[in-house]
Amino acid sequence: MIKQDTTTMYQEFLEARQENRKLLSILIDPDKFNTATILGFLKQIPQETTHIFVGGSTVVNGATEAVVAALKFQTQKPILLFPGDVSQITGKADGLLFLSLLSGNNPEYLIGQHIQAIPKLRGSGLAILSTGYVLIDGGNESAVARVTGTEPMSQQNIQAIVDTAKAGELLGMKLIYLEAGSGAKIPVSAKIITAVKNEINIPLIVGGGIRTEAQKQTAYKAGANMVVMGTQFEGRSTKV
Repeated sequence: MIKQDTTTMYQEFLEARQENRKLLSILIDPDKFNTATILGFLKQIPQETTHIFVGGSTVVNGATEAVVAALKFQTQKPILLFPGDVSQITGKADGLLFLSLLSGNNPEYLIGQHIQAIPKLRGSGLAILSTGYVLIDGGNESAVARVTGTEPMSQQNIQAIVDTAKAGELLGMKLIYLEAGSGAKIPVSAKIITAVKNEINIPLIVGGGIRTEAQKQTAYKAGANMVVMGTQFEGRSTKV
């Protein structure tokens, strides 16, 4: 039996949505993170950071667990896995974004990887948050698009994005994640965020290409319950 203690963690997302309280997660790519610099890294990320995501499209086997284990010694912030594939799952984290790539047509990332993950999730103690993942064109080829073999959705086709997000909610997803891709040139537009926010009744996460305070605030004002930032902090903890 899979132990899914999602109540407390998911309740925070729900309460933040209800209270219009902003959540901020910093995304760490294990392949680009130097664990020897964790203390300095944690001091430099924004004080309002509420969560830490760990994961990447492609990660060396064992790297995710090593980064999570090192972080657990230095921070009390919830650490959630943001895995590109089943190999990145580790019970050392607090939770898992169980991502289903709704915007793609590759069954491996709609359900295939999820089935393979079940043996790792049994008894793991991870809080498992089913998340509808919608990949949106950020102006360059993202690692997600390359690895999954799927095309991102055009930022011009707002209704299709809204319908995809709503379909995820009706399928039972607990969260919707609009993602422009790591290192995106163009973040998800405010129009898209607002349109999706007005349609769904579950918490909304937005990430990809958000590097500045102004871009972060734009996403919040448009309706994001959580903003994810990462690329701009990678240089502060680069492997040598």
